Amino acid sequence: MSNKSLYEQYFPQTFSLETPRVILRLLQPEDYEAFLPIAASKDTWTWFTKDLSDPEELRSWIYVALEDRAAHKRMPFTVIDRDTHEICGSTSFGNISFYDSRLEIGWSWLGPDFQGTGVNRHAKFALLSFAFEVMKMERVEIKTDNLNERAKAALLKIGMIPEGVLRSHMLMHSNRRRDSIYYSLLRNEWAERKFQFFPDMY
Repeated sequence: MSNKSLYEQYFPQTFSLETPRVILRLLQPEDYEAFLPIAASKDTWTWFTKDLSDPEELRSWIYVALEDRAAHKRMPFTVIDRDTHEICGSTSFGNISFYDSRLEIGWSWLGPDFQGTGVNRHAKFALLSFAFEVMKMERVEIKTDNLNERAKAALLKIGMIPEGVLRSHMLMHSNRRRDSIYYSLLRNEWAERKFQFFPDMY
């Protein structure tokens, strides 16, 4: 099957993922209005390549995400709190290579009120479960700013394996050259790692 056919098979217009805590559904242009207030704090974007507290940057970011979806390169999600039905932020599958059986989880952000509430952990669980158990991917990777100690600790806590640092890897909105650290999980590691997400459930 072609990359386009496989993409459309896995990610139809009605596609969504759910856990008891979150719903991940396809990002829509109309989400812009809901994103505006939760993206307003500049502190949210310290470790993000774009400053989405700028309404025009936010609009452009959504446009690019949907263009990447149209090109079958990325599946952008809107993250919804299942308890309150509030929009929390966004995340994506990206750099999808069906040939290499590999993808990246990234482009992830949450509004300040939703950070540290368990929403991110549930979203990561839903994404990893789908990638390994449905898509049968062999590798899932996540990268973050090497200075972002909170994100690095969170990735270790869910069992991601650090692989190394790419120096001067990305240009940040502050014009700082970012070193990126990569983490990954392989499919044969997932069966054990999945139990680290919610140990009380097992």
